[in-house]
Amino acid sequence: MRYYVRKLGFYLVALWAAVTLNFLLPRLLPGNPVDTLMARLAQRGGNVDPATRRAFELMLGTGSDEPLWNQYTAYLGNLARGDLGISVSVFPTPVSEVIAQSLPWTVVLVGLSTVISFALGVGLGALAGWRRGTWVDALVPATTALAAVPYFWLALLLAALLASTLRWFPLLGGYDVALIPGWNADFIVSAVYHGTLPALTIVLSSVGGWLLGMRNMMVSTVSDDHVTTAEAKGLRGSRVMVRYAARNAVLPSFAGFAVSLGFVVSGSIVTEQVFSYPGIGSRLLMAVQYNDYALMQGIFLVITVAVLGANLLVDLLYGVIDPRTRARD
Repeated sequence: MRYYVRKLGFYLVALWAAVTLNFLLPRLLPGNPVDTLMARLAQRGGNVDPATRRAFELMLGTGSDEPLWNQYTAYLGNLARGDLGISVSVFPTPVSEVIAQSLPWTVVLVGLSTVISFALGVGLGALAGWRRGTWVDALVPATTALAAVPYFWLALLLAALLASTLRWFPLLGGYDVALIPGWNADFIVSAVYHGTLPALTIVLSSVGGWLLGMRNMMVSTVSDDHVTTAEAKGLRGSRVMVRYAARNAVLPSFAGFAVSLGFVVSGSIVTEQVFSYPGIGSRLLMAVQYNDYALMQGIFLVITVAVLGANLLVDLLYGVIDPRTRARD
């Protein structure tokens, strides 16, 4: 019990530290979101007198004469009430609505791509480690080379070849703009069709890491005594590979997979930007361009909670799977 309490306390402290940094970092950037709003208001011929500026400062909680500590306590109080503020880049939409509109696109795209690349990489890595020197083992250099290719270059190459030249997939967007978003067959088919090419980019760039890691662990595990004993008993090769070798070799990859799921909500910013995909990564870039403190903080908070939650889940599961990790408690 002490092990789990200690882990939970550590992650609560980490969450507080992350929330504090989340508050401070956007305020270290040059510019001011109030200035951005005032400039946009002036372009539209609106009133830009001091009273209007003060109203914006109070609404956004970024008043120049407001002490930083007061802004911080107000920020924590708003978080406790679930109020993430008002977005400047899509003013006056609440940040929670902006995130709610963008997050499902990223979770589906990056989440499914991560699961597919993990399953494919671990499966091929287990075969490559078990059957060293065969054609499966020859996949390691090719997939590793793809993983080493700059992410944006691979996305641009696939977009130019498969979308622009061959026209197998649409080049931009998350769905056909002629359709109304909703849970209907036409929209779902269109979303899957538009998301296939970005998903392919993510899978090709990440499968090599899973394959190489699993292959190396399999090579190490195959020489262990319990695998040798299973082979000496005359068990089928497939059973020895899956139940004795791969079952132990996959543990480090499983931990990495759980952590990578935490990063799913952060999305793939480069891929979303190249394909103009309406995910959370595109919103984050827009927030940075407009000095949108509230939106940046909201997105970073969601990412932080997801990553810390995934790490906590891995620690707790390891405490159950391997009692040696909590033996000292």
